[in-house]
Amino acid sequence: SMAVRLCPAWLFFGYALSAIRRFIRPQRESASSICSICLPLFSLFSINLTILSCSPTFSFQTDDKRRKFCYTCFYWLGRNNCKGDNRMELLKQRIRQDGQVMAGNVLKVDSFLNHQMDIRLFGEIGKEFRRRFEGCGINKILTIEASGIGIACITAQYFDDAPVVFAKKNPTKNIAGEVYTSKVESFTHGRVYNIIVSKRFLGPEDRVLIIDDFLANGCALMGLIDIVRASGAELAGAGIVIEKGFQEGGRIIRGMGVRLESLAIVESMSEEGGVVFRG
Repeated sequence: SMAVRLCPAWLFFGYALSAIRRFIRPQRESASSICSICLPLFSLFSINLTILSCSPTFSFQTDDKRRKFCYTCFYWLGRNNCKGDNRMELLKQRIRQDGQVMAGNVLKVDSFLNHQMDIRLFGEIGKEFRRRFEGCGINKILTIEASGIGIACITAQYFDDAPVVFAKKNPTKNIAGEVYTSKVESFTHGRVYNIIVSKRFLGPEDRVLIIDDFLANGCALMGLIDIVRASGAELAGAGIVIEKGFQEGGRIIRGMGVRLESLAIVESMSEEGGVVFRG
């Protein structure tokens, strides 16, 4: 029938919608938006579908293999996108459960993120960064010592084991030869560091993803961006686990034209009211 012959066209349309969701508004839209657009199209194929929140429960009233194939592609498309939403909900729930809001706009997450590390959670974080930066040709990951190192290393496994380079905050005899350097002010420690990266490990042939645990005033991230640009490497973007949306760092970085993907954006927080997330 004509509807069956059009199956490849609908399949292409579905992948186009997925690309729009992934690269244009990855933080705001959910997989259900794709499903809500695509499912009416399947009424043309006389398919009886039952989908509840991307659950695997569905049924067909047709034996046409091509129709089943097209639906299966759309089903897994929606299901995979839902996984990304679930990963970030997992992260937010962990912050609500184990995070502590301290005086001075400090969010303490040392029980699972930046002192004791939950490796299973890190794996989910790495998968989500991979989903958001898939197809960007990343061949090197850059972070800053010390809290970003663990997250960057786990994330690298999902980028074909790309090498991880971390900027050092203090000169060391282990780094010989020429270096890239930038000044960074630490929000947590209230100090200014000269961060350094050896020129041996970053150059024009690299396409870099910056990874870090927190974004507050943006100083550390701007320092890493300066180093990437000084090296002649191409900056694919920056992945942040927790962004303090009420501070100016995110606005500044996005204003620089840098692609910034923050997995959890804190809209506000207080010792009495806890953490409130954006979106």
